[in-house]
Amino acid sequence: MPQLLLELFSEEIPARMQAQAARDLERMAREKLAAEGLLPEALKTFAGPRRLTLVAEGLPASQADRHEERKGPRVGAPEQAIEGFLRSTGLTRDQLVEKDGVYFAHTHKAGRPTPQIVAEMVDAIVRGFPWPKSMTWGRGTLRWVRPLKRVLCVFDRELVPFSIDGIESGDVSEGHRFMGSAQPFRARDFDEYQDGLARHFVVLDPEERKERIMDAARTLCFARNFELVEDEGLLDEVAGLAEWPTPILGDMDPDFLDLPPEVIRTSMRTHQKYFAVRDPATGFLVPHFVTVANIQAEDGGRAIAAGNAKVLSARLNDARFFWDEDRKTPLADRLEKLKGVTFHAKLGTMHERVERIAALAGELAPYVRDDAGTKAKAIEAARLAKADLVTGMVGEFPELQGVMGGYYADKERLDPEIADAIRHHYRPQGPNDDVPVQAVAATVALADKLDTLVSFFAIDEKPTGSRDPYALRRAALGVIRILLQSRTRLPLRRFCSDELIAFFADRLKVLLREQGQRHDLVDAVFALGDDDLVRIVSRVNALDGFLGTEDGRNLLAGYKRAVNILRAEEKKGPLPVGEPVNMAGAPPEESALVARIGHVEIEVGKALEREDFEAAMRELAALREPVDAFFDKVLVNSEVAAERENRLRLLVKVRDAMGRVADFSQVTG
Repeated sequence: MPQLLLELFSEEIPARMQAQAARDLERMAREKLAAEGLLPEALKTFAGPRRLTLVAEGLPASQADRHEERKGPRVGAPEQAIEGFLRSTGLTRDQLVEKDGVYFAHTHKAGRPTPQIVAEMVDAIVRGFPWPKSMTWGRGTLRWVRPLKRVLCVFDRELVPFSIDGIESGDVSEGHRFMGSAQPFRARDFDEYQDGLARHFVVLDPEERKERIMDAARTLCFARNFELVEDEGLLDEVAGLAEWPTPILGDMDPDFLDLPPEVIRTSMRTHQKYFAVRDPATGFLVPHFVTVANIQAEDGGRAIAAGNAKVLSARLNDARFFWDEDRKTPLADRLEKLKGVTFHAKLGTMHERVERIAALAGELAPYVRDDAGTKAKAIEAARLAKADLVTGMVGEFPELQGVMGGYYADKERLDPEIADAIRHHYRPQGPNDDVPVQAVAATVALADKLDTLVSFFAIDEKPTGSRDPYALRRAALGVIRILLQSRTRLPLRRFCSDELIAFFADRLKVLLREQGQRHDLVDAVFALGDDDLVRIVSRVNALDGFLGTEDGRNLLAGYKRAVNILRAEEKKGPLPVGEPVNMAGAPPEESALVARIGHVEIEVGKALEREDFEAAMRELAALREPVDAFFDKVLVNSEVAAERENRLRLLVKVRDAMGRVADFSQVTG
């Protein structure tokens, strides 16, 4: 079946926007084609420094004919309503069909040629494309991320003719700005297009550009017995900057290696887009870097490397100045400056925030490690943790906050645990970031994140939908990960509102779902009112294991049957209270369940007291057979009132015994 090829060629597209632009182009094309009844067999998009490309396989040559039935007003409706319906359908009254006292309009629309639909689709996509930032140019009204230069659009090897603000569609593209031929090349399908780009020094696929960068960079380093410091985020960025990426190994002044390695790497990454290089034997940085050029230079890149080295030296000279100047002032002497730094208009200054974090660290410390030394160190580390925000280095490299504070604390010969806490108190900053495990660092990290959450919830600045400007979801996940990894038994309700507790529950569901757990099990355990996340996760794991057994699944079915009966009875009046008894003449199945539930209640209580949730589940499993037999042989709603009340009391006991472990009514399936 025919193929559609579309290229939107412009001036440089910012690297950070390219991946989302490719996703938006695919989404918009799928939606608009589907709306016209055109479903491609395959659709793929590509993004690069100067072009967005789409190829759709297996589109029909034309749209299928469509028959539509529209419901209109009732027969006998006001004349104005009928006339309005006729105008909207383009029919006359004698063409309407009556059915069940209602007018219906039957219309037949012949399918349109696919190129006609594609032309309209491209126009709509270009005019409505959701760039984060866009611009107009010349005298036109068209908005695009950068000036749009050309549109290639062919279907079934034929040009799809249209014009967008004076830009005529065509079947030609162009290659690399400097290395490619000055003449555009013709492309009537994707194979011709991709081959033409390759001949003109353009790698279309961003994944291929990344692979090309990594292979060449690793080879350059290996040849010198070095190792590339890999950086996935930087790789994504440089792959979006070069159409023909060519890694080059450059040299830097070795005197700069006395700077903290994070400073060197950040300067390389942030300002110059260079990869750092290290000695694989020691793990220390070496005086080299890898830059990615967009041309294949005749001299092998020597001039490019030399120029980049000069620029890097200038940047690192600035960093050395900040490093030397910052160390002249102790962290404690910088705290006064935090009074002039606003944290949030409704939450005061950074100095006030530091005081809150220090007080909170003192309260949290005994839960992390209960000794006076940990508490004192945690309070001191919390007081100093934000001091590096007013240093010159962090002013230049904000991403080094905390890290630089740790270095300055080391230079002041502060307690290593305090320096470690300052360095790591922002962790974890993402799902792949390490969690601080040392007690003082874990305490300060918890205090920092809990203060953020409590403060912003207090002023009603909570996440809504996809909006989370203060990264509160990330902060909550950080608290959860620290508590779970350090096995800290923190009663959250002492520090958090019920609304914030519910927020933690949602974040815990996300975390456990990513680990393969069911969200309904989290609900079932949270419903008990527990606020100890370590205990909650232990319960969830035990519950998951229990429900994975045949006994667990069958007992869950029996529980739901019991609850349904009790709910129906509650509508008639209060349920009978008291202990069920072995009544004379009662069926053996009823007597067996009475005996078993008494034993299970005792053993489940013991297991819960020692937090052996697997044992508690095993005790519940012992209810499976007597519950099944009870429902199979015993009529709960007996005509004998005493029997009925005893059996209802028995079902209440079963429900309550299971409810001590989890709220099984929250469990689906």
